[in-house]
Amino acid sequence: MKKRILVVEDEEHIAEGLAINLEAEGYEVVVAGDGHAALDYWRNGGFQLIILDIMLPGIDGLEVCRTIRSEEGQIPILFLTARGRDDDRVAGLQAGGDDYLTKPFNLKELLLRVAGIFRRQVWYTTDKLDSDRYQFADYWVDFKSFQALGNAGEIDLTQKGCMIMKFLAEHAGEVVTRDMILDAVWGYNAFPSNRTVDNFIVRLRKVFEPDPSKPRYIHTIHGAGYRFTPRGDINA
Repeated sequence: MKKRILVVEDEEHIAEGLAINLEAEGYEVVVAGDGHAALDYWRNGGFQLIILDIMLPGIDGLEVCRTIRSEEGQIPILFLTARGRDDDRVAGLQAGGDDYLTKPFNLKELLLRVAGIFRRQVWYTTDKLDSDRYQFADYWVDFKSFQALGNAGEIDLTQKGCMIMKFLAEHAGEVVTRDMILDAVWGYNAFPSNRTVDNFIVRLRKVFEPDPSKPRYIHTIHGAGYRFTPRGDINA
């Protein structure tokens, strides 16, 4: 079955070019020219990816993204925009975007990023663990619902937080580098840096570590990366 992509772009020549090239790669493409139409299409369902311009008439792309995320939409979103400053990229990712590409863009790079997003989707939905709910010590993470049981009870994790936990669980006991986590969760070409991984680890420790300053489960291996120890080891 073809993967369906929603392209949200108000410049007709760009939208048409994207549709033609994505369809040539074997995808099914639907085009929306503004934010209201984008939300209508998304709510009707059936898409596996949204390519979203930020500067749109009516509702801008950032607000479209925030609305989708607030309605528990976990569909991957690739921002495509003329806004190329670092703070614009950060704003896009904070709104819930998965990747960010600036105009004018290289078509081959865009197609590679789309393929990378779908590749990471396949990894995340592949059962390498016993079940969708992974348990360690007194905690658990549900990789399908993005819910978890942490120190403060049941909470909702972000999709990226769940993806990092899944990667750590699949490599339990091994040292994984920040680059390995970036490649699995974001892809090397995405904007996040090694520091982004560190920030997510800090947040996950607040959820799962009895004392985040003395980790028992998610350990920093200085000069290398991280090691997840499900059984708990304060001296790891």
